[in-house]
Formats: sequence, structure tokens, C-alpha cells
Amino acid sequence: MSPGYLAPLVVDAAVLALHRLLPARHVRGYVRGSDGKRLGYRLNGLGVLLAVLVLYAAAGRQGLIPWDYFWQVRWEGLLGACALGVLFTLAIVLGAKPTGKGLLVDLYLGRRENPQWVGKDGRALVDAKMYLYLIGAVQLELNVLSFAAHQALAHPGAVSPGALLYTALFSFFVCDYLLFEEVHLYTYDFIAERLGFKLGWGCIAFYPYFYGVGLWAVADRTDPHTPVPLLVLYVLVFFVGWVLSRGANLQKFLFKTRPEAKLLGLIAPEAVGEGQHRLLCSGFWRLSRHINYLGEILMAVGLTLVLGWPLSPVPWLYPLYYVGLLLPRQLDDDRRCEKKYGALWKEYCRRVPSRIIPGLY
Repeated sequence: MSPGYLAPLVVDAAVLALHRLLPARHVRGYVRGSDGKRLGYRLNGLGVLLAVLVLYAAAGRQGLIPWDYFWQVRWEGLLGACALGVLFTLAIVLGAKPTGKGLLVDLYLGRRENPQWVGKDGRALVDAKMYLYLIGAVQLELNVLSFAAHQALAHPGAVSPGALLYTALFSFFVCDYLLFEEVHLYTYDFIAERLGFKLGWGCIAFYPYFYGVGLWAVADRTDPHTPVPLLVLYVLVFFVGWVLSRGANLQKFLFKTRPEAKLLGLIAPEAVGEGQHRLLCSGFWRLSRHINYLGEILMAVGLTLVLGWPLSPVPWLYPLYYVGLLLPRQLDDDRRCEKKYGALWKEYCRRVPSRIIPGLY
């Protein structure tokens, strides 16, 4: 068997070891366990990422692996990650109590909501969802950097500025996610989804290998000579999306943890409420009910455009994936909220009529 097939396993094992060994913050999330207490989490994602990158750089500098190693084994790595994702799914699902919705549904959506491994002191040692997102982010960063290295090695002295910008923006995307790990404990994946093939295989195989599909598709190509003003415009599209996504998620996190606090000291929280339920409808959340989804899509569009091949169909798979993922999720989330909040949800929709795109949808 080619060592490339085992590359994801080595990365995932290294991430697990570093996650356990490096210092971490212990925080409480939004989801409650069977005892009614908020679940605890051990967070050190950014430190783990930096440690892995130092090890990768050291291996490259010593000539142990080529700088574009993950490009050279990209197909083997993808197949190995797919196999790992399937094995993880079987292990995490089959040992749990059935939901009653059928084996195929259970395998895809999962049976357990928030599986954790805790120590004798009751603190979480590893949270399955957080670990999955961490290995996905680390492998994605390694892939993107390796793909960019291949572009530079294939075209010495004529590296595409768009490829470099793509790599820088994606690296910012990954670091930003890990910097705000605690904020994501209050998002849909942790609150509403169970753990099965969708999240397990998705984080182990799909997330790290599909998200960088744009650079994968064009790393062998020469510089397309995209005009600088257009590159600037595409970077702005990315950061407009980032502001919408990060700003919305931060505002929601602040509202759930410190309900009266102003975002950045400027945006005061306003909400419709009934009993213990309060729904945020100011700031970013006045623009649309899922403004963060629009932000995610805009970031993906900016990344695709900055590569400089707007007529190439493969890089567009990444933003199209977000559209295909987030539109059904918006409908599902709205149905779930309508069932949970009843008349309060109708009042909220009256206050915030747009679903994702302000004034259009």
C-alpha cells in the first residue's frame, strides 16, 4: 500500500496527540447533557494547527518529504480519508441506540448527538464533533499549502498571484475558525445535528479535500494574469462575506452568553421574547434570518474568483456546494424554529422577513 493512503491517518493521529498534550481552555458550550448541565469542551485548535505546520515545515526543510507532498499523494490521501470516514461512521453509529428512523438514516445522520470522552474529574478529554472539525481544518490547511507549493515548483519565477492570494485567504479562513472555536459551539452543527456519516465522513474526507478543489483544479496552470483591480475586488468580496459570517456568529454568541452586551460596544441587542425564549433581531440579524449563510457563500465566491479562472467550472463547485448545503438547512432550521417557538417565530419573521439575502430571499 502506498504511504499516501495512510497520510490522513497520520495527520489525524498527530492532531489527536497534540490536542491532548498541548495546553487548552476548558469552556462550557450551549448544548446540555443528560444531567441538564452545559457540556464542557477542551479547546486548543489554533495551537494544534501551528504545531502541525511547524512539524510539516521541519520535515520539508530536512528533506524528509517534498514541500508539495500532499499534492503528490492527493488522490491516495482522498481515498484513505474516505475509508477512514466510513470506518468512523460505523464505529460511532452502530454502537449506539437506534433512533427508530431506520439503519440508513441513522448511518447518514447519526444516533448520538454530542459524544464525548471525559476524564475522571468529569472534564471533557475529547469532544467528537470538535475533534472532527479540528482534523478537517488541519488537513485542509496542509492540502492548500501543499497545492500552492506545487504551483510554485511547477512554475518557478512565475507563480500566480491569484494562487498566493487564494492560499492566504484560505489560511485566514482556517485560522479564524480555530481562533473562534468557542463561538462555533453555539452554531447549528453543535445544537441540532447528530453525528453520523454526514458530519463524520464530511469532516474527515469531504471538508479537507473538497474545500480546496479550486486550487486543486488549477495548480498546474500558469499565471492567468488577472488585473490587479479585479484581484482587489475579489478579496473585498471575500472579506464582505467574512464580516457578515463572523459578525453574525459573534453577535449571536454574545447574545447567548451576555444578553445585554453590545457587539463591539456599538450594536445593542434587540429581541422579540416570550417567556424564556428571546430571538435576536438587531444588527446583523436584522438583515436576514440567516445572514451568516450569505457570508459563507460570498467567501466561497471570492476564493473562487481570485484564482483567476472564472470560466473554469471545477472551482465553482465550492460555492455551489454552499448553496446546496445552506438553502435546505435554512428551510430545516426555519421549520425547527417554527415548531419550537410557535407564535413568537411568526412575530420574528415579521420583524426579519428576509431568509438569507436581504430584500431578495
